[in-house]
Amino acid sequence: MMNKLNLDLDHDLFSGKRSGEVVILRFKDRPLLSETDIDAKEVLFGYLDQVASHHDIKVVLIMGAPVKMEYGNYIEFYRKIMRSGLYHNYTERFLNAVSQFVLKLAGFNKIVVHADSGKIILLFMNISLACDYRIITDNTVFQNPNIELNIVPKGGGVFFLSKMLGSAKASEILLSGEDITALEALELGIVDKVVPVKEFGETAIKVAQTYAEKPANYLSGIKRLLNYDIKTLEGCLECENELLRRAIRSIKFKSVEIFHGTP
Repeated sequence: MMNKLNLDLDHDLFSGKRSGEVVILRFKDRPLLSETDIDAKEVLFGYLDQVASHHDIKVVLIMGAPVKMEYGNYIEFYRKIMRSGLYHNYTERFLNAVSQFVLKLAGFNKIVVHADSGKIILLFMNISLACDYRIITDNTVFQNPNIELNIVPKGGGVFFLSKMLGSAKASEILLSGEDITALEALELGIVDKVVPVKEFGETAIKVAQTYAEKPANYLSGIKRLLNYDIKTLEGCLECENELLRRAIRSIKFKSVEIFHGTP
């Protein structure tokens, strides 16, 4: 259970711990499977709302799950959706949960530092783009399973990448389907720092603490101005949802060929 004063919480989906003016939120194994659970989502969002209400907290550091859904797992995830008779309800929960999480991160009144490592599918990369600063380890690689699935990526990636890199470069990245290494991600500017695995946790905390040294009103004000077009992001996320609904209906009722191959 969470202590309202120190913001400590241990849940199946994540753990939260306060360290001075920083809150460290660590996702546990395979968070995507838990985020579609209504109760787990409510606990996560409730925790973030509690953090937002603490004026003495300036920064949230999000540490990615050590074991996460990778390329083949994501394809199997969609296979299971299509095999399930409840695919419509499950898909809606998934789409809405991701949209709500991305909007909450982008509109959050604290600086959000995102730290992750390993093989990261486009969905989790997109979620990290909603944060203010991104750290990855030097063995990180970003992968795009969406081309094989024949569905658009979820999580606002098109919005964020086109905003950061321009539409031409964003299109090149999204249409190539090639893996993006840690150094390539740094050169592109979609991450801010690449560190050795052994320095990962320490560096992430130091970055968060550096932000926490700055005045709270200045931090929240700059973030609000940078995300002034959040309504455009909201529209983009809903457009993603509609495109994905159409694609999944088409896959379900017209062709399930891609779900019979090997990941």
